[in-house]
Amino acid sequence: MTERLTIYDTTLRDGQQTQGVQFSAAEKRRIAAMLDALGVDYIEGGWPGANPTDSAFFDALPPTRATMTAFGMTRRQGRSAANDDVLAAVLNAGTPAVCLVGKTHDFHVRAALGIELAENVENIAASVAHCVGKDRETLFDAEHFFDGWLSDRGHALDCLHAALQAGARWIVLCDTNGGTMPGRIGDIVAAVIAAGIPGDRLGIHTHDDAGCAVAGSLAAIEAGARQVQGTLNGLGERCGNASLTTLIPTLALKYADRVTTGVPADALTGLTRTSRALDDILNRVPVASRPYVGGSAFAHKAGLHASAVAKNPALYEHVDPAQVGNTRIVPMSNQAGQSNLIARLADMGLAVEKGDPALARILDAVKAREAEGYSYDTAQASFELMARRELGRLPRFFEVKRYRVTIERRKDKRDRMVSLSEAVVVVKIGGTKTLSVSESMDAGGGDRGPVNALAKALAKDLGPYQAHIDDMRLVDFKVRITQGGTEAVTRVIIEHADGEGRRWSTVGVSPNIVDASFEALLDGIQWKLIRDGATPA
Repeated sequence: MTERLTIYDTTLRDGQQTQGVQFSAAEKRRIAAMLDALGVDYIEGGWPGANPTDSAFFDALPPTRATMTAFGMTRRQGRSAANDDVLAAVLNAGTPAVCLVGKTHDFHVRAALGIELAENVENIAASVAHCVGKDRETLFDAEHFFDGWLSDRGHALDCLHAALQAGARWIVLCDTNGGTMPGRIGDIVAAVIAAGIPGDRLGIHTHDDAGCAVAGSLAAIEAGARQVQGTLNGLGERCGNASLTTLIPTLALKYADRVTTGVPADALTGLTRTSRALDDILNRVPVASRPYVGGSAFAHKAGLHASAVAKNPALYEHVDPAQVGNTRIVPMSNQAGQSNLIARLADMGLAVEKGDPALARILDAVKAREAEGYSYDTAQASFELMARRELGRLPRFFEVKRYRVTIERRKDKRDRMVSLSEAVVVVKIGGTKTLSVSESMDAGGGDRGPVNALAKALAKDLGPYQAHIDDMRLVDFKVRITQGGTEAVTRVIIEHADGEGRRWSTVGVSPNIVDASFEALLDGIQWKLIRDGATPA
Protein backbone atom coordinates (compact mmCIF):
# COMPACT_ATOMS: atom_id res chain seq x y z
CA MET A 1 0.00 0.00 0.00
CA THR A 2 1.37 3.41 -0.99
CA GLU A 3 1.05 6.65 0.96
CA ARG A 4 0.73 10.15 -0.43
CA LEU A 5 3.93 12.20 -0.30
CA THR A 6 3.65 15.99 -0.43
CA ILE A 7 6.22 18.01 -2.41
CA TYR A 8 7.02 21.50 -1.19
CA ASP A 9 9.12 23.77 -3.41
CA THR A 10 11.15 26.64 -1.99
CA THR A 11 13.03 27.75 -5.12
CA LEU A 12 11.56 31.25 -4.96
CA ARG A 13 12.74 31.76 -1.37
CA ASP A 14 15.61 29.42 -0.44
CA GLY A 15 16.74 29.24 -4.05
CA GLN A 16 16.97 33.02 -4.22
CA GLN A 17 19.55 32.88 -1.43
CA THR A 18 22.01 31.29 -3.86
CA GLN A 19 25.09 33.44 -4.37
CA GLY A 20 24.70 35.36 -7.62
CA VAL A 21 20.96 34.69 -7.94
CA GLN A 22 18.42 37.49 -7.77
CA PHE A 23 15.01 36.86 -9.33
CA SER A 24 12.82 39.68 -10.56
CA ALA A 25 9.12 39.57 -9.70
CA ALA A 26 8.35 38.64 -13.32
CA GLU A 27 10.89 35.79 -13.22
CA LYS A 28 9.39 34.52 -9.98
CA ARG A 29 5.96 34.38 -11.61
CA ARG A 30 7.41 32.50 -14.58
CA ILE A 31 9.12 29.99 -12.30
CA ALA A 32 5.93 29.58 -10.25
CA ALA A 33 4.07 28.67 -13.46
CA MET A 34 6.77 26.10 -14.30
CA LEU A 35 6.52 24.56 -10.84
CA ASP A 36 2.75 24.46 -11.01
CA ALA A 37 2.88 22.68 -14.37
CA LEU A 38 5.33 20.18 -12.86
CA GLY A 39 2.78 19.24 -10.21
CA VAL A 40 4.36 20.26 -6.89
CA ASP A 41 1.91 20.66 -3.99
CA TYR A 42 3.24 23.85 -2.37
CA ILE A 43 5.12 26.82 -3.81
CA GLU A 44 6.86 29.00 -1.27
CA GLY A 45 6.88 32.44 -2.85
CA GLY A 46 9.28 34.26 -0.54
CA TRP A 47 9.31 36.45 2.55
CA PRO A 48 6.73 39.28 2.28
CA GLY A 49 8.20 42.61 3.26
CA ALA A 50 11.78 41.36 3.30
CA ASN A 51 12.63 43.03 -0.03
CA PRO A 52 10.83 44.94 -2.81
CA THR A 53 10.87 41.95 -5.20
CA ASP A 54 9.09 39.62 -2.80
CA SER A 55 6.58 42.31 -1.91
CA ALA A 56 5.85 42.93 -5.60
CA PHE A 57 5.42 39.20 -6.18
CA PHE A 58 2.86 38.84 -3.39
CA ASP A 59 1.05 41.97 -4.54
CA ALA A 60 0.18 40.17 -7.80
CA LEU A 61 0.24 36.44 -7.12
CA PRO A 62 -0.06 34.20 -10.18
CA PRO A 63 -2.97 31.75 -10.25
CA THR A 64 -1.73 28.26 -9.32
CA ARG A 65 -3.17 24.85 -8.60
CA ALA A 66 -0.42 24.41 -6.01
CA THR A 67 -0.88 26.00 -2.59
CA MET A 68 0.97 29.31 -2.60
CA THR A 69 2.81 29.89 0.67
CA ALA A 70 4.32 32.95 2.36
CA PHE A 71 7.36 32.57 4.58
CA GLY A 72 8.19 34.36 7.83
CA MET A 73 9.40 33.77 11.35
CA THR A 74 7.82 33.30 14.76
CA ARG A 75 7.05 36.37 16.85
CA ARG A 76 9.86 38.30 18.47
CA GLN A 77 10.31 38.25 22.20
CA GLY A 78 8.41 40.98 24.02
CA ARG A 79 5.65 41.29 21.40
CA SER A 80 2.35 39.54 21.09
CA ALA A 81 1.69 37.64 17.90
CA ALA A 82 -1.09 40.10 17.02
CA ASN A 83 1.33 43.04 17.28
CA ASP A 84 4.33 41.55 15.47
CA ASP A 85 4.87 43.36 12.17
CA VAL A 86 6.74 40.40 10.59
CA LEU A 87 3.83 38.06 11.27
CA ALA A 88 1.45 40.73 10.02
CA ALA A 89 3.33 40.96 6.70
CA VAL A 90 3.16 37.19 6.25
CA LEU A 91 -0.59 37.14 6.87
CA ASN A 92 -1.18 40.22 4.71
CA ALA A 93 0.39 38.43 1.75
CA GLY A 94 -2.98 36.75 1.28
CA THR A 95 -1.70 33.23 0.65
CA PRO A 96 -3.76 30.22 1.80
CA ALA A 97 -0.72 28.83 3.64
CA VAL A 98 2.09 30.33 5.70
CA CYS A 99 5.37 28.82 6.83
CA LEU A 100 6.99 30.06 10.05
CA VAL A 101 10.60 29.32 10.94
CA GLY A 102 11.58 29.01 14.58
CA LYS A 103 14.64 27.96 16.55
CA THR A 104 14.75 24.43 17.95
CA HIS A 105 18.44 24.27 18.88
CA ASP A 106 19.06 25.39 22.48
CA PHE A 107 22.40 26.92 21.49
CA HIS A 108 20.69 29.20 18.96
CA VAL A 109 17.91 30.09 21.37
CA ARG A 110 20.34 31.31 24.00
CA ALA A 111 23.12 32.68 21.76
CA ALA A 112 21.17 34.14 18.83
CA LEU A 113 17.80 35.03 20.38
CA GLY A 114 19.09 35.69 23.87
CA ILE A 115 16.01 34.20 25.58
CA GLU A 116 15.17 31.26 27.80
CA LEU A 117 14.08 27.92 26.34
CA ALA A 118 10.57 28.16 27.83
CA GLU A 119 10.11 31.57 26.19
CA ASN A 120 11.11 30.12 22.83
CA VAL A 121 8.51 27.35 23.12
CA GLU A 122 5.86 29.92 24.08
CA ASN A 123 6.73 32.11 21.06
CA ILE A 124 6.38 29.16 18.70
CA ALA A 125 3.00 28.13 20.12
CA ALA A 126 1.60 31.69 20.10
CA SER A 127 2.77 32.39 16.53
CA VAL A 128 1.33 29.20 15.07
CA ALA A 129 -1.95 29.63 16.98
CA HIS A 130 -2.26 33.21 15.70
CA CYS A 131 -1.89 32.15 12.05
CA VAL A 132 -4.22 29.20 12.47
CA GLY A 133 -6.73 31.58 14.06
CA LYS A 134 -6.58 33.65 10.85
CA ASP A 135 -7.67 30.57 8.87
CA ARG A 136 -4.25 29.95 7.35
CA GLU A 137 -2.81 26.50 6.86
CA THR A 138 0.35 26.79 8.92
CA LEU A 139 3.68 25.04 8.59
CA PHE A 140 6.43 25.20 11.21
CA ASP A 141 10.04 24.98 10.00
CA ALA A 142 12.07 23.59 12.91
CA GLU A 143 15.37 25.32 12.18
CA HIS A 144 18.62 23.50 13.09
CA PHE A 145 16.46 20.66 14.40
CA PHE A 146 18.93 17.79 14.02
CA ASP A 147 21.72 19.71 15.76
CA GLY A 148 19.19 20.71 18.42
CA TRP A 149 18.12 17.08 18.90
CA LEU A 150 21.70 16.04 19.56
CA SER A 151 22.25 18.95 21.95
CA ASP A 152 18.98 19.01 23.92
CA ARG A 153 16.45 16.45 22.76
CA GLY A 154 13.86 17.55 25.30
CA HIS A 155 13.75 21.16 24.13
CA ALA A 156 13.76 20.18 20.44
CA LEU A 157 10.72 17.93 21.02
CA ASP A 158 8.98 20.59 23.14
CA CYS A 159 9.18 22.96 20.16
CA LEU A 160 7.60 20.40 17.84
CA HIS A 161 4.79 19.52 20.24
CA ALA A 162 4.07 23.20 20.86
CA ALA A 163 3.62 23.84 17.14
CA LEU A 164 1.55 20.67 16.65
CA GLN A 165 -0.78 21.42 19.58
CA ALA A 166 -1.21 25.01 18.35
CA GLY A 167 -2.62 23.65 15.09
CA ALA A 168 0.31 23.42 12.66
CA ARG A 169 -0.56 21.23 9.67
CA TRP A 170 3.10 20.36 8.99
CA ILE A 171 6.13 20.15 11.27
CA VAL A 172 9.24 20.36 9.06
CA LEU A 173 12.57 19.10 10.41
CA CYS A 174 15.41 21.21 8.99
CA ASP A 175 19.02 20.15 8.59
CA THR A 176 19.92 23.81 8.27
CA ASN A 177 23.71 23.41 8.34
CA GLY A 178 23.57 20.47 5.94
CA GLY A 179 25.98 18.32 7.92
CA THR A 180 23.79 15.53 9.32
CA MET A 181 24.42 12.13 7.78
CA PRO A 182 21.48 10.32 6.12
CA GLY A 183 21.49 7.37 8.52
CA ARG A 184 21.28 9.67 11.51
CA ILE A 185 18.48 11.68 9.87
CA GLY A 186 16.50 8.48 9.41
CA ASP A 187 17.05 7.42 13.01
CA ILE A 188 16.03 10.81 14.39
CA VAL A 189 12.90 11.05 12.21
CA ALA A 190 11.84 7.60 13.42
CA ALA A 191 12.41 8.69 17.03
CA VAL A 192 10.38 11.88 16.50
CA ILE A 193 7.46 9.83 15.17
CA ALA A 194 7.75 7.47 18.13
CA ALA A 195 7.63 10.52 20.41
CA GLY A 196 4.18 11.46 19.15
CA ILE A 197 4.65 13.58 15.99
CA PRO A 198 2.68 11.73 13.25
CA GLY A 199 4.56 10.95 10.08
CA ASP A 200 1.73 12.35 7.95
CA ARG A 201 2.30 15.70 9.69
CA LEU A 202 6.09 15.58 9.34
CA GLY A 203 8.31 17.11 6.65
CA ILE A 204 12.04 17.15 5.85
CA HIS A 205 14.16 20.10 4.68
CA THR A 206 17.85 19.40 3.96
CA HIS A 207 20.86 21.36 2.74
CA ASP A 208 23.71 19.92 0.69
CA ASP A 209 26.82 21.06 2.56
CA ALA A 210 28.01 17.46 2.96
CA GLY A 211 26.67 16.36 -0.44
CA CYS A 212 23.93 14.34 1.25
CA ALA A 213 20.79 16.50 0.88
CA VAL A 214 18.92 14.11 -1.43
CA ALA A 215 20.08 11.05 0.51
CA GLY A 216 19.04 12.68 3.79
CA SER A 217 15.61 13.51 2.40
CA LEU A 218 15.12 9.93 1.23
CA ALA A 219 16.21 8.61 4.62
CA ALA A 220 13.56 10.80 6.29
CA ILE A 221 10.90 9.57 3.87
CA GLU A 222 11.86 5.95 4.50
CA ALA A 223 11.55 6.64 8.24
CA GLY A 224 8.00 7.96 7.77
CA ALA A 225 8.11 11.69 6.93
CA ARG A 226 5.46 12.52 4.35
CA GLN A 227 6.46 15.97 3.13
CA VAL A 228 9.74 16.73 1.36
CA GLN A 229 11.11 20.20 0.63
CA GLY A 230 13.63 21.23 -2.00
CA THR A 231 14.49 23.50 -4.89
CA LEU A 232 14.79 23.16 -8.65
CA ASN A 233 18.34 22.21 -9.67
CA GLY A 234 19.34 22.23 -5.99
CA LEU A 235 19.58 26.02 -5.72
CA GLY A 236 20.12 27.39 -2.24
CA GLU A 237 22.43 29.11 0.19
CA ARG A 238 26.03 27.87 0.37
CA CYS A 239 26.03 24.43 -1.30
CA GLY A 240 22.30 24.46 -2.01
CA ASN A 241 19.20 22.52 -0.97
CA ALA A 242 17.97 19.06 -1.82
CA SER A 243 17.38 19.10 -5.57
CA LEU A 244 13.81 18.44 -6.64
CA THR A 245 15.04 17.62 -10.14
CA THR A 246 16.67 14.58 -8.52
CA LEU A 247 14.13 13.88 -5.79
CA ILE A 248 11.00 14.01 -7.94
CA PRO A 249 12.04 11.36 -10.50
CA THR A 250 13.63 9.22 -7.79
CA LEU A 251 10.41 9.22 -5.79
CA ALA A 252 8.23 8.70 -8.86
CA LEU A 253 10.33 5.96 -10.44
CA LYS A 254 12.16 4.29 -7.54
CA TYR A 255 9.71 4.65 -4.63
CA ALA A 256 6.46 4.01 -6.49
CA ASP A 257 5.80 0.92 -4.37
CA ARG A 258 5.89 3.02 -1.18
CA VAL A 259 4.72 6.55 -1.94
CA THR A 260 2.83 8.48 -4.58
CA THR A 261 3.46 12.11 -5.53
CA GLY A 262 1.33 14.76 -7.15
CA VAL A 263 3.53 14.72 -10.24
CA PRO A 264 1.76 12.96 -13.13
CA ALA A 265 3.77 10.97 -15.67
CA ASP A 266 3.16 13.50 -18.46
CA ALA A 267 4.47 16.31 -16.23
CA LEU A 268 7.53 14.23 -15.35
CA THR A 269 8.47 14.15 -19.04
CA GLY A 270 8.82 17.94 -18.85
CA LEU A 271 11.36 17.79 -16.00
CA THR A 272 14.46 18.24 -18.19
CA ARG A 273 12.85 21.15 -20.00
CA THR A 274 11.93 22.76 -16.66
CA SER A 275 15.45 22.33 -15.31
CA ARG A 276 17.02 23.94 -18.36
CA ALA A 277 14.43 26.71 -18.46
CA LEU A 278 15.52 27.71 -14.95
CA ASP A 279 19.15 27.76 -16.09
CA ASP A 280 18.10 30.01 -18.98
CA ILE A 281 16.44 32.42 -16.56
CA LEU A 282 19.61 32.46 -14.45
CA ASN A 283 21.81 32.76 -17.58
CA ARG A 284 23.69 29.66 -16.44
CA VAL A 285 25.06 26.76 -18.44
CA PRO A 286 23.23 23.55 -17.42
CA VAL A 287 25.32 21.16 -15.34
CA ALA A 288 25.99 18.22 -17.66
CA SER A 289 26.41 15.70 -14.84
CA ARG A 290 23.14 16.59 -13.08
CA PRO A 291 21.19 13.36 -12.38
CA TYR A 292 18.25 12.60 -14.69
CA VAL A 293 18.19 16.00 -16.46
CA GLY A 294 21.87 16.67 -17.25
CA GLY A 295 23.18 16.55 -20.79
CA SER A 296 25.50 13.67 -19.83
CA ALA A 297 23.00 11.79 -17.65
CA PHE A 298 22.40 9.24 -20.41
CA ALA A 299 25.66 9.57 -22.37
CA HIS A 300 27.54 6.36 -23.24
CA LYS A 301 31.07 7.10 -24.41
CA ALA A 302 32.89 3.81 -24.04
CA GLY A 303 32.53 1.45 -26.99
CA LEU A 304 31.66 -1.49 -24.72
CA HIS A 305 28.82 0.46 -23.11
CA ALA A 306 27.49 1.76 -26.42
CA SER A 307 27.48 -1.73 -27.89
CA ALA A 308 25.45 -3.02 -24.95
CA VAL A 309 23.02 -0.08 -24.99
CA ALA A 310 22.37 -0.68 -28.68
CA LYS A 311 21.16 -4.16 -27.78
CA ASN A 312 19.18 -3.17 -24.70
CA PRO A 313 19.39 0.30 -23.05
CA ALA A 314 18.52 -1.20 -19.65
CA LEU A 315 21.97 -2.80 -19.58
CA TYR A 316 23.51 0.59 -18.73
CA GLU A 317 20.54 2.88 -17.92
CA HIS A 318 18.64 2.78 -14.63
CA VAL A 319 15.60 4.53 -16.16
CA ASP A 320 14.37 5.36 -19.64
CA PRO A 321 15.57 8.93 -20.39
CA ALA A 322 12.25 9.67 -22.09
CA GLN A 323 10.50 9.34 -18.72
CA VAL A 324 12.17 12.57 -17.58
CA GLY A 325 12.23 14.29 -20.97
CA ASN A 326 15.93 13.64 -21.58
CA THR A 327 17.66 11.88 -24.46
CA ARG A 328 20.27 9.19 -24.84
CA ILE A 329 23.62 10.32 -26.25
CA VAL A 330 26.32 8.14 -27.74
CA PRO A 331 29.21 10.63 -28.02
CA MET A 332 32.07 10.13 -30.41
CA SER A 333 35.69 10.11 -29.30
CA ASN A 334 38.91 8.25 -29.93
CA GLN A 335 37.55 5.51 -27.65
CA ALA A 336 34.70 4.77 -30.03
CA GLY A 337 34.09 1.46 -31.75
CA GLN A 338 31.85 0.54 -34.68
CA SER A 339 28.85 -0.28 -32.48
CA ASN A 340 29.14 3.12 -30.81
CA LEU A 341 29.40 4.81 -34.19
CA ILE A 342 26.46 2.94 -35.75
CA ALA A 343 24.26 3.84 -32.78
CA ARG A 344 25.27 7.49 -32.98
CA LEU A 345 24.62 7.65 -36.72
CA ALA A 346 21.23 6.02 -36.23
CA ASP A 347 20.32 8.74 -33.70
CA MET A 348 21.08 11.27 -36.45
CA GLY A 349 18.83 9.47 -38.90
CA LEU A 350 21.75 8.02 -40.86
CA ALA A 351 21.40 4.28 -41.37
CA VAL A 352 24.76 2.58 -41.97
CA GLU A 353 25.28 -1.19 -42.00
CA LYS A 354 28.04 -2.84 -40.01
CA GLY A 355 31.02 -3.46 -42.26
CA ASP A 356 30.42 -0.38 -44.42
CA PRO A 357 33.88 1.03 -45.36
CA ALA A 358 32.62 4.50 -44.44
CA LEU A 359 32.57 3.49 -40.78
CA ALA A 360 36.32 2.92 -40.75
CA ARG A 361 36.87 6.25 -42.51
CA ILE A 362 34.76 8.09 -39.93
CA LEU A 363 36.55 6.43 -37.00
CA ASP A 364 39.94 7.22 -38.52
CA ALA A 365 38.87 10.83 -39.04
CA VAL A 366 37.66 11.13 -35.44
CA LYS A 367 40.92 9.77 -34.05
CA ALA A 368 43.07 11.91 -36.35
CA ARG A 369 41.16 15.11 -35.63
CA GLU A 370 41.09 14.52 -31.87
CA ALA A 371 44.88 14.16 -32.08
CA GLU A 372 44.86 17.65 -33.61
CA GLY A 373 42.86 19.01 -30.67
CA TYR A 374 39.22 18.44 -31.63
CA SER A 375 36.80 17.02 -29.04
CA TYR A 376 33.71 15.38 -30.47
CA ASP A 377 32.27 13.93 -27.28
CA THR A 378 31.43 17.51 -26.27
CA ALA A 379 30.52 18.74 -29.77
CA GLN A 380 28.03 16.31 -31.22
CA ALA A 381 26.81 18.65 -33.95
CA SER A 382 30.32 19.03 -35.40
CA PHE A 383 30.72 15.26 -35.33
CA GLU A 384 27.50 14.85 -37.29
CA LEU A 385 28.72 17.24 -39.98
CA MET A 386 32.05 15.43 -40.22
CA ALA A 387 30.29 12.05 -40.49
CA ARG A 388 27.93 13.33 -43.16
CA ARG A 389 30.93 14.60 -45.10
CA GLU A 390 32.58 11.15 -45.03
CA LEU A 391 29.27 9.54 -46.04
CA GLY A 392 28.73 11.99 -48.90
CA ARG A 393 25.49 13.24 -47.29
CA LEU A 394 26.47 16.80 -46.33
CA PRO A 395 24.34 19.45 -48.07
CA ARG A 396 26.15 22.55 -49.30
CA PHE A 397 24.07 25.56 -48.35
CA PHE A 398 26.60 28.37 -48.73
CA GLU A 399 30.32 29.03 -49.03
CA VAL A 400 32.32 31.59 -47.06
CA LYS A 401 34.68 33.21 -49.57
CA ARG A 402 36.53 35.35 -47.07
CA TYR A 403 36.22 37.16 -43.79
CA ARG A 404 38.12 39.83 -41.93
CA VAL A 405 38.09 41.08 -38.34
CA THR A 406 39.62 44.32 -37.13
CA ILE A 407 40.03 45.55 -33.58
CA GLU A 408 40.49 49.25 -32.98
CA ARG A 409 41.34 51.19 -29.84
CA ARG A 410 40.10 54.77 -29.90
CA LYS A 411 38.67 57.53 -27.74
CA ASP A 412 34.92 57.91 -27.43
CA LYS A 413 32.89 61.12 -26.95
CA ARG A 414 33.75 61.09 -23.26
CA ASP A 415 37.47 60.95 -24.05
CA ARG A 416 37.76 57.37 -22.78
CA MET A 417 39.81 54.71 -24.55
CA VAL A 418 37.47 51.99 -25.85
CA SER A 419 37.76 48.94 -28.09
CA LEU A 420 35.70 48.34 -31.21
CA SER A 421 35.60 45.06 -33.14
CA GLU A 422 34.34 45.01 -36.72
CA ALA A 423 33.82 41.97 -38.94
CA VAL A 424 33.35 41.63 -42.71
CA VAL A 425 32.06 38.34 -44.12
CA VAL A 426 31.62 37.49 -47.80
CA VAL A 427 29.29 34.56 -48.45
CA LYS A 428 28.37 32.88 -51.75
CA ILE A 429 24.87 31.39 -51.97
CA GLY A 430 24.15 29.71 -55.26
CA GLY A 431 25.74 32.07 -57.77
CA THR A 432 25.35 35.21 -55.66
CA LYS A 433 27.88 36.79 -53.33
CA THR A 434 26.80 38.91 -50.38
CA LEU A 435 28.93 41.06 -48.10
CA SER A 436 27.92 41.70 -44.49
CA VAL A 437 29.55 44.07 -42.04
CA SER A 438 28.85 44.17 -38.31
CA GLU A 439 30.25 45.79 -35.19
CA SER A 440 30.29 44.19 -31.77
CA MET A 441 28.84 47.09 -29.80
CA ASP A 442 26.22 46.20 -27.21
CA ALA A 443 23.27 48.39 -26.24
CA GLY A 444 25.42 50.28 -23.73
CA GLY A 445 28.16 51.03 -26.26
CA GLY A 446 30.58 48.40 -24.94
CA ASP A 447 32.65 46.10 -27.14
CA ARG A 448 31.52 42.44 -27.12
CA GLY A 449 34.67 41.27 -28.92
CA PRO A 450 35.69 39.97 -32.37
CA VAL A 451 33.81 36.67 -32.13
CA ASN A 452 30.57 38.51 -31.41
CA ALA A 453 31.18 40.76 -34.42
CA LEU A 454 31.78 37.69 -36.60
CA ALA A 455 28.64 35.95 -35.37
CA LYS A 456 26.52 39.03 -36.07
CA ALA A 457 28.01 39.53 -39.54
CA LEU A 458 27.60 35.86 -40.50
CA ALA A 459 23.97 35.81 -39.39
CA LYS A 460 23.12 39.18 -40.88
CA ASP A 461 22.18 38.11 -44.40
CA LEU A 462 21.99 34.46 -45.43
CA GLY A 463 19.34 35.07 -48.03
CA PRO A 464 16.94 32.09 -48.34
CA TYR A 465 18.21 30.65 -45.03
CA GLN A 466 17.68 33.75 -42.91
CA ALA A 467 14.37 32.61 -41.44
CA HIS A 468 16.05 29.42 -40.16
CA ILE A 469 18.75 31.22 -38.18
CA ASP A 470 16.85 34.23 -36.82
CA ASP A 471 15.99 32.35 -33.60
CA MET A 472 19.54 31.08 -33.04
CA ARG A 473 21.57 32.31 -30.08
CA LEU A 474 24.89 31.46 -28.47
CA VAL A 475 24.50 30.25 -24.88
CA ASP A 476 28.05 29.22 -24.01
CA PHE A 477 31.57 29.82 -25.32
CA LYS A 478 34.52 27.78 -24.03
CA VAL A 479 38.18 28.20 -24.95
CA ARG A 480 41.00 25.81 -24.15
CA ILE A 481 44.66 25.73 -25.14
CA THR A 482 45.36 22.11 -26.10
CA GLN A 483 49.12 22.37 -26.60
CA GLY A 484 51.76 24.61 -25.13
CA GLY A 485 54.74 26.66 -26.25
CA THR A 486 55.12 27.86 -29.82
CA GLU A 487 52.80 25.08 -31.05
CA ALA A 488 49.84 26.21 -28.95
CA VAL A 489 46.49 25.18 -30.44
CA THR A 490 43.20 26.74 -29.41
CA ARG A 491 40.01 24.70 -29.12
CA VAL A 492 36.72 26.60 -29.05
CA ILE A 493 33.44 24.90 -28.16
CA ILE A 494 30.24 26.87 -28.69
CA GLU A 495 26.82 25.84 -27.42
CA HIS A 496 23.90 27.07 -29.51
CA ALA A 497 20.15 27.16 -28.87
CA ASP A 498 17.06 28.03 -30.86
CA GLY A 499 13.44 28.97 -30.33
CA GLU A 500 12.33 25.32 -30.33
CA GLY A 501 14.37 24.58 -27.21
CA ARG A 502 17.08 22.62 -29.04
CA ARG A 503 20.69 22.88 -27.89
CA TRP A 504 23.73 21.74 -29.81
CA SER A 505 27.49 22.15 -29.50
CA THR A 506 30.16 22.65 -32.15
CA VAL A 507 33.96 22.75 -32.07
CA GLY A 508 36.67 24.63 -33.91
CA VAL A 509 40.45 24.22 -33.64
CA SER A 510 43.19 26.56 -34.83
CA PRO A 511 46.31 28.34 -33.57
CA ASN A 512 44.17 31.47 -33.99
CA ILE A 513 41.23 31.84 -31.57
CA VAL A 514 39.19 33.81 -34.11
CA ASP A 515 39.62 31.09 -36.77
CA ALA A 516 38.66 28.40 -34.27
CA SER A 517 35.60 30.40 -33.22
CA PHE A 518 34.52 31.01 -36.80
CA GLU A 519 34.76 27.29 -37.60
CA ALA A 520 32.49 26.49 -34.66
CA LEU A 521 30.06 29.24 -35.67
CA LEU A 522 29.83 27.87 -39.22
CA ASP A 523 29.17 24.35 -37.96
CA GLY A 524 26.43 25.64 -35.68
CA ILE A 525 24.56 27.31 -38.53
CA GLN A 526 25.00 24.39 -40.90
CA TRP A 527 23.66 21.88 -38.33
CA LYS A 528 20.65 24.11 -37.72
CA LEU A 529 19.87 24.28 -41.45
CA ILE A 530 20.06 20.49 -41.74
CA ARG A 531 17.79 19.99 -38.73
CA ASP A 532 15.27 22.49 -40.10
CA GLY A 533 15.22 20.70 -43.45
CA ALA A 534 16.48 23.70 -45.41
CA THR A 535 16.85 23.19 -49.16
CA PRO A 536 20.32 23.89 -50.64
CA ALA A 537 20.26 26.84 -53.03
